[in-house]
Amino acid sequence: MAADVPTPPERPADRSLTEDELLFERFATDAERARATALKVSDSWRVLRIMGEFVWGFDNLASIKNGVSIFGSARTRSDHRYYAQAVAVSRLLAERGIPVITGGGPGIMEAGNRGAREAGGESVGCNIELPFEQGSNPYVTRNLLFKFFFVRKTMFVKYATAFIVFPGGFGTMDELFEALTLIQTGKVKSFPVILFGRAYWEGMVEWLSRTVAGEGNIDAADLTLFHVTDDPEEAVRIVLEARAKRA
Repeated sequence: MAADVPTPPERPADRSLTEDELLFERFATDAERARATALKVSDSWRVLRIMGEFVWGFDNLASIKNGVSIFGSARTRSDHRYYAQAVAVSRLLAERGIPVITGGGPGIMEAGNRGAREAGGESVGCNIELPFEQGSNPYVTRNLLFKFFFVRKTMFVKYATAFIVFPGGFGTMDELFEALTLIQTGKVKSFPVILFGRAYWEGMVEWLSRTVAGEGNIDAADLTLFHVTDDPEEAVRIVLEARAKRA
């Protein structure tokens, strides 16, 4: 005789179905069935949209070789010294035939695109769709607008062989530590990360050295994964030396 199969407990009338139940169970109400259908359709199509954005980005940037991604605050004014230094760095890169890639917005991003364009180089802007309008700066020669942050971040790494990180906020920190993590874990190699603006970054560097490395959360050798400078010429020299080693 077959063993008795226990009857699952009744679901209380005042409890809605969980997401797993919505996917796998028969639905008690039409409203729950409609919710599950919307969930499946939305997530499935979202995956296709993500795939499409990757393909679109790869197609549009396929000709960019060995670029340098420049990051920094969108709030930096055009009369600030960091803006002028970002223009200088990107101009030097463009004069050596190196494409410059930024987030395509204002501030340091604009400065990076400006220097590259004024030097006659490739000036790429990988912008992002935001709830508030950021807009593209007028110095991009190739402008892409992404919907998904993680797709956009892939482009910054895939088409660059170095990051130059100017003072910035959460977004800048996000890109910085993503790059350091990729290098630390061996996902990318011979990839210089340059922190521009010694006075701005020195507090973070000290914290990484004393607290993070001091607690054993990173190795002392991890502190050599980035360079700190105030000199546009030195920043470009680090990029060129790393490129020569790769070659």
